[in-house]
Amino acid sequence: MTIFQAFILGLVQGVAEFLPISSSGFLILIPKLFGWQVQELAYDAFLHLASLAAIVFALWPEVRRILCGIFVRDADRMWARLGMWIVLATIPALIVGYFAREIIEFQIRTDRVVAWSLIVWGIVLYVADRISRGRHKDVTRIGFWRAIVIGCAQVIALIPGTSRSGITITAGLFAGLSRETAARFSFLLAIPVVAAAGLLKLGDVVVGGMGVSVLPLIVGSLTTFVASFLTIKFLLAFLRKYSFTEFAIFRVLVGILILLL
Repeated sequence: MTIFQAFILGLVQGVAEFLPISSSGFLILIPKLFGWQVQELAYDAFLHLASLAAIVFALWPEVRRILCGIFVRDADRMWARLGMWIVLATIPALIVGYFAREIIEFQIRTDRVVAWSLIVWGIVLYVADRISRGRHKDVTRIGFWRAIVIGCAQVIALIPGTSRSGITITAGLFAGLSRETAARFSFLLAIPVVAAAGLLKLGDVVVGGMGVSVLPLIVGSLTTFVASFLTIKFLLAFLRKYSFTEFAIFRVLVGILILLL
């Protein structure tokens, strides 16, 4: 892997992981589009861990309140409950992801699956965005059942091209969350999922050996961290004034283009 390839893939991971456009889909498509060899597990693992660091850094005020709520006596119990909801909402995706990983990695990572996932879930995102009234604007008051429903939606994101952030934001909009709150909860919900994905792939690397040199790993990880941080901040600010319409249209157009090519 060259430094340029590491930079491009790191940029794609950082941007597409948090915009509702599917990082897994684009990480499959970009190497094929440019005729590059598909990146090693080591590279994917370090990119996920870089994304994890960016989430924690970008949302540190919320993360700190959750940690204090859980571990500090007399802290705000609302944040402690939110932390427990996030943990419980993560369990379905972790279970399905672990037992279906062979199918996900080797049987459904195809261009057509990515294309149709982009199109179908792009349309669903558009519908959710149009009908959502956004009544709930406090992330600590989402409630147990909303959190579980949004967490269960992450299982669908195991299909390449779906987008973890996209499907959880869509579920949040259907559940009546405001656009910004749906995105904020989606990012917080990403912390345990992205951590698990990165550590699982890192475990495979330890068993199978490192397949990428150190410099591309450093370049890709730093690029992912910076791009992830900026993307999170951008989307939260963007959604205070605008909708998900542009992202939904982009998904559908990219999906159609893939099918045509």
